[in-house]
Amino acid sequence: MKHQFLITILAGIVLLVSCKNQEENTLVTEENALSTIEYQQIKIGGELRDRALKNYDRLESEIYEPENGFPENPAWAGDMQGRIILGLVLQAQATHREPKYLQGLMDLYPTKTNTGGYFGKLLGDTIDEQQLSGHGWLLRGLCEYYLWKKDEKVAGYIKDIINNLALPTKGFHATYPINPEDRKQHVGEMAGTKQNVIGKWLLSSDIGCDLIFLDGVVQAYELFPNPETKELIDEIIARFMEMDLLKIKAQTHATLTGTRALIRYYKITNEQKYLDKAIENFDLYLTDGMTANFENYNWFGRPTWSEPCAIIDSYMAAMQLWEATQKPTYINTAHLIYYNAMSHTQRANGGYGCDNTPYALGEHSLKIHADEAWWCCTMRGGEGLASAIEHNYYQEGNTLIVPSFHNSQVTLENYTLSQTTDYPFGGQVNFAINASKPFQVPLKIFIPEWANNIKVTSNNAPVNFIVDNGFMKVTMAGESTSSLKIEFELEQKVLHEPKSENDASEVYRFMSGPLLLGYKHNGEEISFTSRPKLLKTAQKNSWKATDGTHEAELTPVYHLLDPEVSKSNEYKKQIIF
Repeated sequence: MKHQFLITILAGIVLLVSCKNQEENTLVTEENALSTIEYQQIKIGGELRDRALKNYDRLESEIYEPENGFPENPAWAGDMQGRIILGLVLQAQATHREPKYLQGLMDLYPTKTNTGGYFGKLLGDTIDEQQLSGHGWLLRGLCEYYLWKKDEKVAGYIKDIINNLALPTKGFHATYPINPEDRKQHVGEMAGTKQNVIGKWLLSSDIGCDLIFLDGVVQAYELFPNPETKELIDEIIARFMEMDLLKIKAQTHATLTGTRALIRYYKITNEQKYLDKAIENFDLYLTDGMTANFENYNWFGRPTWSEPCAIIDSYMAAMQLWEATQKPTYINTAHLIYYNAMSHTQRANGGYGCDNTPYALGEHSLKIHADEAWWCCTMRGGEGLASAIEHNYYQEGNTLIVPSFHNSQVTLENYTLSQTTDYPFGGQVNFAINASKPFQVPLKIFIPEWANNIKVTSNNAPVNFIVDNGFMKVTMAGESTSSLKIEFELEQKVLHEPKSENDASEVYRFMSGPLLLGYKHNGEEISFTSRPKLLKTAQKNSWKATDGTHEAELTPVYHLLDPEVSKSNEYKKQIIF
């Protein structure tokens, strides 16, 4: 039976991610398949650039120097190495900045592995799922490095992990413990801890982290396919599909990472069952794993703290599900996650930290649980922000697709398109094209479900347009230059939900476009005696909620590297009223 506080959150989420236009069940074929655009073709600006570079700076601070990247006897063998390599590889490409430490890490790598070519103890009678999980990130990092540099030594490192660690576990994932009575469900810290032994398995408090291993194995198979690896993947996925994620109280990070592996495997095999399961898992996450501010519960059905690793997974999964289905509801969800969850959990130093879980356990205010989880989330921030840069532009044939709004440039064969915007605070997006010869560029520009009263002008003249399946279709044409301006109003919403199943009174959340609004306070929360209204004030990025008797000044939970958002400052912002 689902917890009531989760059901009430769902009511608001459904309102936010449902599309104004009825979605098409678009069949993705070779003719309309999306293709990503290479990092070197995208130049990011604005707040996303600031976030990415600040995170990159943090990844090049002392704690991540090469000599510190190989801790002795780690609880998660391979984990730190994999996450830092992955973060640096993707940040380097996304920001076009050469990494200081990456080569040093790769030079040390072969001197630090065991005789099997992996980290930690050699595989024995017991399978340590934390060791497998850590090597899931290591495989991901090495795979992305290989895709970037085409270094055959790194191809050898990947194959060593597959041959000497992964394949010897084949046959045992079918008995991975998924009985809730076998798992210790109310233990574990933010870093995860080893727990009990069941059969062959030494289990983790991060229930389901074998699925993180799956993600790395699938990408390794994508690069270096062989029948034995496929058999291992099929075995892990078969067990994944048998899990009752709610009853077992699976870790949401592990679940979402495994879900992304399913999406990748669907693209490799074209077997619909993998996409269907990924959709089912993501729907479950929205209803039973997401907080009122679009962060996550660290475990299903167990509200404790949020974890940016899972938040980043949820953002990436949303965009990857849109790529696979072309259903715009996933982009709406990705916007909500980016602006309210990813952006809130990035700290002033560029790292990522954990928050509380508002609405669960009666909490109405968003607070800081840990200033930074440098051992995992800060490094995952590298992949998350690089993904946000990548997801600015796609191609569909000769059509340029724009699912996100950020100051940026994209350079294609014969033209450069520049974008400037005041989104998410306003609804203006400007495009300009400079080309080396006469051009016609078809565009599909995402229209969020909270955008109203849309106006479009091209070279200062009004343009007729249609919106189909969440996207505006227009064409920019000219001899050498052209401009396009899109303007829309951001919908102001008061989301209201019952306090509990048998309570006629309500609680409220306030939204301006994709932005969740909150009341900053020093310990005294505010409540409304009747349904409030939301009004924009004359002050920049400020709103007022009032029921005629009580009122509160509201500002977004979104912030850009604000040092006030810290545990030492006792930061708190009420988001449930």
